[in-house]
Amino acid sequence: MRKLGNTHTGATGVTRRGFLIGMTAAGVSFGFPRTWAAMDPATPNGAVLPDAAQVYEPSLWYSIDSAGKIKVNIIRAEMGQHVGTSIARILAEELEADWQDIEIIHVDSNEKWGLMVTGGSWSVSQSWSVYRQAGAAGKTALLEAAAKQWNVSPSKCQAIKGKIVYGNNTLSYGELVAKGLSRQFSEDELKALPLKANKDLSLVGHHVTSLDIVNKTNGNALFGIDAKIEGMVYACPILPPTRNGSSVASIDDSAAKSIKGYQQTLALDDPSETAPGWVMVIASSFYAAQKAAKKVKVTWQAGAAASVSEADFMAEGRKLIQDPKQGAILDTGSHDTDTAFTQAASSLEQEYLTHTVLHAQMEPLNALAFLNSDKIWEVHSGCQWQSLTLPSLAAALGVTEKDIIIRSYLLGGGFGRRLNGDYTVPAALASKALGGKPVKMVLMRPEDLQFDSPRSSSVQLLKMAFDQDKKVSAMEHHAAAGWPTKVMVPVFMPKGTNGESYDPFSISGADHWYSVGAQKVRAISNELANSSFRPGWLRSVGPGWTGWAVESFMDEAAHHVGADPLTFRLDHLIAEGRNAGVEPISIGGAARQAAVLKKAAAMIGWGQAQAPDTGLGIASTFGQERDMPTWVAVAVQVHVNKSNGLVTVQKLHVAVDAGIIVDPDGAEAQCQGAALWGLSMALYEGTEFVNGKIKDANFDTYTPLRLSQTPEVKVEFIPSTAAPAGLGEPATTPVAPAIANAIFNAVGVRLRSLPMTPNDVKAALAKA
Repeated sequence: MRKLGNTHTGATGVTRRGFLIGMTAAGVSFGFPRTWAAMDPATPNGAVLPDAAQVYEPSLWYSIDSAGKIKVNIIRAEMGQHVGTSIARILAEELEADWQDIEIIHVDSNEKWGLMVTGGSWSVSQSWSVYRQAGAAGKTALLEAAAKQWNVSPSKCQAIKGKIVYGNNTLSYGELVAKGLSRQFSEDELKALPLKANKDLSLVGHHVTSLDIVNKTNGNALFGIDAKIEGMVYACPILPPTRNGSSVASIDDSAAKSIKGYQQTLALDDPSETAPGWVMVIASSFYAAQKAAKKVKVTWQAGAAASVSEADFMAEGRKLIQDPKQGAILDTGSHDTDTAFTQAASSLEQEYLTHTVLHAQMEPLNALAFLNSDKIWEVHSGCQWQSLTLPSLAAALGVTEKDIIIRSYLLGGGFGRRLNGDYTVPAALASKALGGKPVKMVLMRPEDLQFDSPRSSSVQLLKMAFDQDKKVSAMEHHAAAGWPTKVMVPVFMPKGTNGESYDPFSISGADHWYSVGAQKVRAISNELANSSFRPGWLRSVGPGWTGWAVESFMDEAAHHVGADPLTFRLDHLIAEGRNAGVEPISIGGAARQAAVLKKAAAMIGWGQAQAPDTGLGIASTFGQERDMPTWVAVAVQVHVNKSNGLVTVQKLHVAVDAGIIVDPDGAEAQCQGAALWGLSMALYEGTEFVNGKIKDANFDTYTPLRLSQTPEVKVEFIPSTAAPAGLGEPATTPVAPAIANAIFNAVGVRLRSLPMTPNDVKAALAKA
């Protein structure tokens, strides 16, 4: 039996770059599960493989069988982004494979894959070199094998669409595998293999058919909510009044016993403290479990957060920012800003807020768990971070991680919610309470929203100092928010220059590429938020609030000194020193951010006169982290209705430099989706905590962007030869500040809190 589980680094103060390097050492895989009841647990997703003698595995990441079929292992989760197609084409490019012979396999959890995670816009970027080298290795082995058959030098042979050719002689990859191949490569040999020049790429950057389209359109693709196991029962959860600290005082299920199919009600005992106070109603059908749950009466001892609301988080954030002893100082070069502010001819200071945002993914949270005949716990669910979920499951079940396997399914939307696999724990605990019996749990929308790991609210204070010539001499950025990394995976927290640890995913974006003289960035953990709920990573993560503040503030700074906002930004994007960038991804640095700004400005017609109450706005960010930037600029045209405060975004134009674009169609779709998510969070989407609970229970009051509110969206990519960067999240971050800046240009009022509601607009106009 194969070993199961995952590996962890024991190092502290891991940098983002070090984290990613460790991740790519293992690679990723993904596929479509089929028949689970008859699955061979020794084979990923139950796939039937040819005899070992007829399969060649040049590396961990793929195999070639005697029919010439190439199965590419993908460890990244598929949630609509066609990640398998993107990664497979990277490999097929160097392997010189026929695209018709490629199949993707989304694999189950196994320690051999290393760190299994899908997030941070990392998948393609961090697979680029790994799968290119793997493909080159296979091609080299096949060339050598064919050359040996013909008794010629491998240099005289060519690999062309799944065949090795020498003059009139041809051998297919399948034929060569059937003859027997065992060539393996050391790490040094892999690194020394020649790779194709950019000008010779024929799959990367070109249109191909996505490999998962057929299964997704003919109904064969299985999502977590589709999982079925013979003999399973259904569990309907009844959630406690607070996320943390609640405990069950009493349960009365007497009324539920009248429901046909009702079996029992469980108060979960959770050693992992993932789901404290949970009650699970067990029945023979989904409908019976839902109906019975409405008749079960539960009383709880609520946790401390029962008296905490959104305003408390905001007040705590402000208090923390005012205490200079709080937080970690990032390394931004010179961060001694005191002298500059003391000597400043003028200064600017503004506060920016963001409120709680939910994931609200289309497929509600679900999981199916049971103890199989080999005494291995199987968890069937869509999951973005298996390596983070396994330890929680192990702690809850009282077993080792090697005693658990997470079976991969498609995700009906992830957006960071399924990075935190907490929803698998109650299903597993219910199964354990029933002696390992298969238990399937599906949350209805109110429970899904209530049990979310939302994006924390944030408070940010930005300051800028100017000399007598109106030149920027210093800038400070202080940000307080709930920290998901601190709560769930503190090993990934580096230390600041003052020795304090910080969550890099909650401050990235504040360490921007503008040259502003002395620069101080301070990251502060809002412990009241951390203890009241479980903060989560949501599409765009920290830059979702830091980018909002930076790009709104840069616009305000431009007006403060009487400069055009575009010109002001360009004047401070100087590709020198730490802002010059480095190989392989950030090379070019600030100059590339300037280029996307110019492009977006040209797309929208920056500087043209606008109709009354209509304005243009622009903003630019670099997506995620400085060592893996995706340069994005957004330009919008908005109209403001002064009577009712409604803001209509008429045009939304996006310019992107993400290095080499591997999958053009997927890249455009990712940017469109990210930009529209940014629009949704800017104007329509947001909630708040009221007495420890999420205020909104469904889409009648939690109102993401509707189709009728969607503007014209255009995306253009800057041609580049730099290594690929991520595309899943970056286009989210500049949208909100671009809209706020456009509102100012349209009607002269400045909004500094997200979401920007009609009431906010009317209130600002009333004060103007």
